Formats: sequence, C-alpha cells, structure tokens
Amino acid sequence: MRARVGNDVGRLWAAYAVSTYGTWLAFGAFPLIAVRVLHSSAFAVSLLEAAGLAVAALVAFPLGPWVAHHAKRPVLVAMDLVRFAAMASVPLGYLLGLLSYGQLLVVAVVSGAAGIAFTAASGAYLKHLAASPDLLVANGRFEGTSWVATAVGPPLGGALVGVLGPVATVAADAVSYLLSALGVLRIRGGDVVTPRATTRGVRAADLLAGVRSIAGDPVLRRLFANSVLVGGLIMATVPLLSVLLLGRYRMPVWQYGLAFGVPALGGFLGARLSAGLAARFGRYRVLRVAGWLRSLFPLGLAFVRPGVVGLLVVIAVEALLITCMGVYNPIHATERLQRAPAGRAAQLLATWSVASKLVQAGLTALWGLLATATSPLAAITVSGMLLLATPLLLPTRARLAATDSVPTQPAVA
Repeated sequence: MRARVGNDVGRLWAAYAVSTYGTWLAFGAFPLIAVRVLHSSAFAVSLLEAAGLAVAALVAFPLGPWVAHHAKRPVLVAMDLVRFAAMASVPLGYLLGLLSYGQLLVVAVVSGAAGIAFTAASGAYLKHLAASPDLLVANGRFEGTSWVATAVGPPLGGALVGVLGPVATVAADAVSYLLSALGVLRIRGGDVVTPRATTRGVRAADLLAGVRSIAGDPVLRRLFANSVLVGGLIMATVPLLSVLLLGRYRMPVWQYGLAFGVPALGGFLGARLSAGLAARFGRYRVLRVAGWLRSLFPLGLAFVRPGVVGLLVVIAVEALLITCMGVYNPIHATERLQRAPAGRAAQLLATWSVASKLVQAGLTALWGLLATATSPLAAITVSGMLLLATPLLLPTRARLAATDSVPTQPAVA
C-alpha cells in the first residue's frame, strides 16, 4: 500500500480528488432541489434521474472512439470545463428566478455525458501512467479518496444548504471541475492515443470495439453483467430514499447527509485493506467474497422508519454495504483494466459506463413507477430482494483461475 505510483499518477489522483469532493458536497442536490424548490413528485424525481442518465448514455456512446483517438489529457480538461459550465448554469438560473425542471434535466444530460467521457479517458490514462504492479495500489488510492469524499461531502453539503440554500452545493461542484481541469494540466508525462483507421467501415465498427472486448472475455462478461445489475438496482433506490427520508419522513437535511456520509468511512477502510487482503488471500477469492457480501446488506433498508431509529438503520446498512464495496471495487477496476485489449481501454470503459447508465436509467424509471403504485419503501425492499441473486453472475474461481494467464496489454502510446 505504500508503493510509489509516480508523480503523474499522483497529479491525476489529485485532480480526481478535488472534483470528487465537489461532487459529493453536492450529493443529492438535484433530487433535493426538485423536492424542496420545484415541489416535484416521487415519479418526477425518479424521471429526472432516469431520463438524464439514459440520454447522457446515448449521447456519450459515440464518444468512446473519439476519446480513444485523442490524447487523454486534453479530453480530461475539456470534459471538466463542460461540466463546469453545465453545473454553473443551475445557481445562475436560480438567482435569476428562471430555474426549472427542464433545465435540471438538460444539465443532468450534459454533465452525465461529459462524465462518461471523462471516466473513459481517465481510466485509459491511468493504465498508461501506472506500471502494472502498481495498478491495484493506484486504484485503491482512487477508491479510498472517493469514500472519504463521500463521508465528508454530504454532511458539509447539508450544512451549506442550511446556511446558503439548496443550490450552493451545485455552485461548489461547478468550481471543483474547474480546479480539476487545472490539476490535469499539471501532468507532465506522455499521453496515449489509439491510431485512427482511415476507412469508413472500420470507423463504424470502432463504435462496437468496447462491446467486442467485453464479449470476447468470459471473465469480463460476467463481471460486466454483475456490475451493471448491482449498480442499477442500488442506484434505482437513491431518489426513492430522498423522497422517503426528506419528504415523507421529514428528515432534516443535515441528518440526511449524515446518513450517507458516516458510512463512507467504511469504504475508505475497505479500499485501504483491499490490496493487502488480495496479497494475503488471493485477489480472486477476495473479489468473490466481497462481491457476495455487498449483495446482502441493502435489504436492511426495508426496515427504515422515521426518527432516530431510521437514521441508525440507514447508517448501519450503508456502512456494511460500502465497506464491502471499498474492498471489491479496486480489485474489480484493476481486473477490468488489465484485461482490456491494447488500445481499447477507453472504448471498453465508455461502453461499460454507457451500459451501466442505461440500465440504471431504466431501473430508476421502473422503480419510480413501482414506488408510485405501491410506496417508496416497498420499492426499496423489492430492490434489496433482487440483489440477493446477483452474486450468481460473478465469475467462478475456476473461470478466474483458467483465464489468469491473460497478459496485461500496454496502452498504445
């Protein structure tokens, strides 16, 4: 865990850290604005999340080849600036009295598409900058930073909302993207570009390069199926929890932030332990055990009630879930990057993100309808029950061992 991962990886990590802190400072900002400012219904809040994700994913799909065929550092800067402009329009519209549901939807689409392109470019760039033995350590550092930001951001964001209003955290998020762009510009190492084919037919096929990369590897296929479904089922409940806790149970904003902030410390702990556990017990065993455990705990949200008891239930469930995710995610990310074919990491990551967002959007919309027909708590319970079956999609130990000889391909410089 103390291995040096290089100055340029450190600079990429620092840029990621500042934007991640901004994002988690604004955690739940759009649902909060929709509920408290625009007085939107549960279905409208879910639709905001679902439509934004779906359209952003469709817009971002052709960006995968574009990211692959361009130097990654300028792409990262450009996507940060796009997200800065989109997010900055929300507090501006609020101050002018022009903020609307439609604007939130457009901002969700633009920032979501830019975020997918940024993720694809940063993953490919990390694979280029970090030596293979250090990749798990680097991924652990990124994962740990994400969970610390998750712990610190929501409580601070809740306090900021209480003092300055609901759009203050969106303004802070916008500034974080600007600072991230400045941080990426400090990277001095080389860059990575996949040569562009000259024929139109090859360019059309290039759109499916990520799909072929995932479909051609049996381990990636199963990791992909598990990841997309688990992420979709968990994220489909986020807007419903906002409606349930902030609306029906009238939980104060600071408690809402606390409920999701404190458990994230478990994610930081898990990320810190991930590489050590993989070294001691084998990364495939740890991957499978953590993958199984993370599917068990979300069902505990079925027991959320108003008041302090409900707050403690949310904190306990999220803490257990997030600790397992903190262990699982760095190993998963490392396995995915190492199995990405040479020159196709950006396309693979873009395809992965697009599919994840589309499934997440579909499930979020479906769960919004389910919550309208029943109740938010009932819909959250159904999600927890379905998650219990998702570990069946994880690769078996035999399959992981059989494909362990897949060589790590260097990125095309």
